[in-house]
Amino acid sequence: MAVAFPIAPGKTAEWQAFMNELNGPRRQEFADARRRAGVRERTFLQATPMGDLVIVTLEGDDPARSFGQLMAAKDAFTTWFLERVKAVHGVDLTVPMTEAPSKLVVDSD
Repeated sequence: MAVAFPIAPGKTAEWQAFMNELNGPRRQEFADARRRAGVRERTFLQATPMGDLVIVTLEGDDPARSFGQLMAAKDAFTTWFLERVKAVHGVDLTVPMTEAPSKLVVDSD
């Protein structure tokens, strides 16, 4: 599963600080949360003429279920994570989605 999130204008440095925390002092919490959900998460930064975009991939047996599980967790790490996402992307992931965040349209396999 892949999801794209635009970075709010002027927030790329804040996003990078967020990623530095995930890759540094909060690395174990991040990895543990994803492991509990049964998913591997990878994040990519894509510069575009319309602004910076983040592409998040989730790999696992049921990434859509894992995504929902991750967003519904109530632990301190998830609360912090969701607050950072909202601050940088302007997206409130605590609001349940009515449909999948992305749709597969081409598959070379």
